Formats: sequence, structure tokens, C-alpha cells
Amino acid sequence: MTTGALSHIKVLDLSRVLAGPWCSQILGDLGADVVKVENPAGGDDTRKWGPPFQATREGARGDAAYYLCANRNKRSIAVNLRAPAGRDIVRRLAADSDVVIENYKTGGLEKYGLDYGSLREVNPDLVYCSITGFGQTGPLADQPGYDFLIQAMGGLMSVTGEDSPMKVGVPAVDLFTGVYAAGAVMAALMARDRGQGGQHVDMALFDVQAAMLANQASNYFVSGEPPGRNGNAHPNIVPYQDFPTQDGRIAIAVGNDGQFAAFAAALGRADWAEDEAFATNAARVENREVLIAKITLELAQRSTADWRARLTDAGVPNGPIQKIDEVFSHPQALARRLSFEMAMTDVGATRLVANPMRLSATPPDARRAPPLHGEHTDEVLQERLGLDENTLNGLRRDGVLA
Repeated sequence: MTTGALSHIKVLDLSRVLAGPWCSQILGDLGADVVKVENPAGGDDTRKWGPPFQATREGARGDAAYYLCANRNKRSIAVNLRAPAGRDIVRRLAADSDVVIENYKTGGLEKYGLDYGSLREVNPDLVYCSITGFGQTGPLADQPGYDFLIQAMGGLMSVTGEDSPMKVGVPAVDLFTGVYAAGAVMAALMARDRGQGGQHVDMALFDVQAAMLANQASNYFVSGEPPGRNGNAHPNIVPYQDFPTQDGRIAIAVGNDGQFAAFAAALGRADWAEDEAFATNAARVENREVLIAKITLELAQRSTADWRARLTDAGVPNGPIQKIDEVFSHPQALARRLSFEMAMTDVGATRLVANPMRLSATPPDARRAPPLHGEHTDEVLQERLGLDENTLNGLRRDGVLA
């Protein structure tokens, strides 16, 4: 049993890959009972998105590392939606659920009778979340959407990189969409609990990417000029980027004029803070190239460790550029327990990244390791639908269950 904030919520997850599973994992971390429905022929595509792959206790190839990042706190059932009996199973589970999450192409579940309109008839209080590339409306509604394509089409790559467009190093649009979707689902559940009934949540990667443009979109709206690429530099703040040192690089984030004065003093150039060309952030942005050249010359004189000590003592935000292994071995990461191990069936100890939400009374809880394909088919269908062993065996013989 869980005491999580969503421990009373049942989620039926028909999604795969990342945006949908990321959403359902968040709900599961907060206590929801998440049932992941997978096709019998291999399941979620990301189980095969490797290497690297997990190794089982017997040394066989297990699931891809990619799959592990988004599928804890779920029970997996393998059901064939092409079979009428399989669709009936999912429909019955939806009737007994609070939330359905799906990421089929727009209209893709109508032929199975598993679209929002159909399931609303059996469960008027259902919160039904559809995650697609471009949403349920508009000229591109029927087109598939992948994170990389949306980063390109949605403007993110136009402001990322240096000499050429560059995608972000993680699937940021999928992840943001999953987070937005989880928030939308929880808002819809609150509305339902106030007597407003269920509703359809329409989440589109393209919409989320546009929202993620944030200050860059505002820069365009105000100036009328589409922002370009600044590499690691900030379009609105200077200095706010990485610089080479004597033995590496250092990230510096000067957020206001007081910090700049402290920064200049730490570099032995207190006069910069009195110079009209650099005294204010607006002036520093206007004179970016001149100032960055001066800073670069100064920082190249000492080691990263030396500058980090000096700047930290001066109260100037700075940090190293760390590799992922360095992140998870950092004292701050250890203090905050940003990774942990769980026992995974047929595998053993599996290391995962922790949910970053910190709630004092109802914290996220890792109760279940990422499930094997169809690991909980019998358990869920016996528990939720009351199917007996003979019925389950018959459904397997008919190709309805894996």
C-alpha cells in the first residue's frame, strides 16, 4: 500500500516510448496504480532502443536502458488490441479507471472503440489524456511527431548550438510534454472531484515546444526579430556562459549588476563595474563582444579550481562542466539521493534516477521497478476484472494475451 498523494487514482496507460510513459511514471511516483498496456509482440518500442541493454541474472540480454528511465511504478500487461476480446479487456479496465493516457496517432483508437468518445460512455468521470505530435486539430493533426522533428519545427534548434542548428542532448520536448501532461491530468482530476466530470486532455508536442520557447518567444514578440543561436551564451544576460580557463572550462552566471561588480573585483578588474559600457546589464548586452573578449583573457590565466574558489568566495555563481558520472557522484547529488537502486525481476539491483519532487507529507515513492513485458497480466486481470486461470489460459491460446 502507498500513502502517496495519488494513491486513490487508477491509471490505464496505453502509451509507449517517452512522453506518455514519462507522464504516467510521474503519476505512479505520486502513488497512482498505473497499469501499462503493451502489445504482445515485444511491447514498448523502447525496450529495444539500445545498446546499452540490461543483463539478466542468467546473462541474457534484457531491456534497453532507455526503457528503464520512464517505467517504474507500473504493472505491465500484454493485450492484443486487434482482437475483440483484447479490446473488451481494455474497455473494462477503462471503466474501472480514473485516467487513460494514450499516444496513438490522432483518431487511431477510434477503430478499436477506445477513443475518448467511446470510453466516456462507459465512464463519464474519466480523464482521458491524448499525447500526439500536433494535437487533435489543425492541418498537421494526422501527422506523427517525434522529439527531434518537433525540436526542429518548433524553433528550439534555431536558438541552440553555435554555427549550425543543434538539438538538445536529451529528448526535451518529450520530457516537457510528459510533465505538462501530468500537471494537466492532475488539474482535470481536481475538477472532476469538484463535480465537473471527466474531460479530454489534448497534449501536443508542438504546442509544448512553442511554450518552452519562453523568453526567446517574448524576445521575438517584443523586438520583431527572430532570435538566433548564442551557443552557451544567454540572449539577455552578460556574462552568462562558459569560459576557457588555464586547464579547462568554467560556467559563470552573473544575474545582476551587483554580482557583476563582485565578479569584476574577483578578476582584479573592479574598474569594469564603473565603466559605462559594462556597468549595467543592458550595456553589457550591447557591448557583449568586447566584454567577453576581456573576460576570456583574464580567466585563461588561472586554473578552473582557482577561479571556482575565488568566485565562490566573492558570491559569484559559478560551476564546473560535469560529465554524467560526475553528477551522480557529486556530494550534492548524494545528499539529495538523486539516484537509488531497486530490485528488478530476473535482473536484480537496478539503478534509477530519483523523482525530484520533495513533498513533506506525501513524497514520491519508488514501489515497483520497471516491469518486464507482460509481467503482471494475470495479476491485474484477476484483481481488476475477476478473470480466473482457465479464462486467462483460454485468452492466451486465442492470442489475446501474451
